[in-house]
Amino acid sequence: MADAEALAKAKGCFACHAVNAKQVGPAFKDVAKKYAGKADAVDYLAGKIKNGGVGVWGNVPMPSQNVTDEESKKLAEWVLSFK
Repeated sequence: MADAEALAKAKGCFACHAVNAKQVGPAFKDVAKKYAGKADAVDYLAGKIKNGGVGVWGNVPMPSQNVTDEESKKLAEWVLSFK
């Protein structure tokens, strides 16, 4: 998963998120907890990463990100690994 962390750093994920603490966006551990056990979690989060969204974690929007489908899936899997 080190390559996924490097991808997260390269794509700027840490500008708004941290592993253990809420910043602008939720902590990765909180996201993993919220979606733990949900069958479609990887696809759902990959879509949110790629297309952005607002309202799930408050009123601050997450803009769409410049990632491929493969990159967004890798990032989603990585985030969900923080159980």
